[in-house]
Amino acid sequence: MVFRSTAAVPRWDILCRVVDNYGDAAVCFRLARALAREHGLPVRLVIDRPRVLAALRPDLCMAGPRQWLDGVEVVDSAQAPDDGAPAVTIDAFGGGVDEARQQAMEGRQPRGLWIVLEYLTAEPFAERLHAMPSPPPLRTIPRWFFFPGFTPGTGGLLRERGLLARREAFLAAPGQPDAFLASVGVARPRPGAHRVSLFTYPGQPALAPLLAAMSRSPVPTELLVPPGPVAGEVAGWAGTALPAPGEPGLERGGLTVTALPFLPQDEYDRLLWSCDLNIVRGEDSFVRAQWAGRPLLWRPYPQPDGADRVKGEAFLDAYLAGAPVAAARALRQLQAPWLGPEPLPDAGWTDYLDASAVLRAHARAWADGLAAGPDLASRLASFCLGKLQ
Repeated sequence: MVFRSTAAVPRWDILCRVVDNYGDAAVCFRLARALAREHGLPVRLVIDRPRVLAALRPDLCMAGPRQWLDGVEVVDSAQAPDDGAPAVTIDAFGGGVDEARQQAMEGRQPRGLWIVLEYLTAEPFAERLHAMPSPPPLRTIPRWFFFPGFTPGTGGLLRERGLLARREAFLAAPGQPDAFLASVGVARPRPGAHRVSLFTYPGQPALAPLLAAMSRSPVPTELLVPPGPVAGEVAGWAGTALPAPGEPGLERGGLTVTALPFLPQDEYDRLLWSCDLNIVRGEDSFVRAQWAGRPLLWRPYPQPDGADRVKGEAFLDAYLAGAPVAAARALRQLQAPWLGPEPLPDAGWTDYLDASAVLRAHARAWADGLAAGPDLASRLASFCLGKLQ
């Protein structure tokens, strides 16, 4: 369903407070772009660190307080012009709505709608609490909680129109993955190697044992590493600096480590499509890895109370529910060290490689199943427009 803006549907604001670096900005911009492009809604993204978004979208140049990008008005929250209260305020990840904005929302006729866009989770409470009202204290603003998720009873996942078709066209073109990787600095893709992308949080105990297992394996592995602290940790394990992007990779036994430059959003998608396994983190890269239709390892955002482990295990339970038993076991034992203190079994990497073809077919089926339902932007637009009528 496509919605077109009218005088009865004035501006929507998405408030983005960047906490998890690129992920928060990436999710908010993808949502804003989908609402604007695919549903004809006038969307303004109010972000507190525009430079983070500019790293993902180099065509964003905030010379002033605002800029238009892909149909979205991007505004620096420190310089946000007072354009009146929007019809809908999307409070991304519960970052909060300041007092002045709340007053403006309450004074608007009709009152502005406040949507708290929660973090993605497969935990059962997402279905139970999705689309539930929760009026803010001392206010009469309609406030609703919207939970992204993996089931029809949640808000779904971000997916722009035609994404899977673009993935298939990319993969169908002969030699396209190798050509793409060469274009982003992979000097000599290793023939027959199991290709792995690595994007995780620094300080993960699971990393060194996995690198060691890859280096010992008779099956060659090519590890593609973006810039950042984790690249330094890989270099520390290898005992030497990583070659620059465009230079031949560093070899340690059966493992070749190749450094990548920072990739904008669309190129990161193509990287995920080009790999056999994607190690991802947070929310944005996690969702994009699922749409890639490839096996994945996920590191949720670390939390001191252990909630990240619960979240990771809930996803595994949902993701592997229909997978063959041996393949599910192989992925679980490879994933476990990224969620807790479990060591990587001696045969962990070998067991995964033996199951990789089955896991790849399962990953594609999982993505296709998710894509059969409405995406997050469509469900959110339908929900909000229904409340505004």
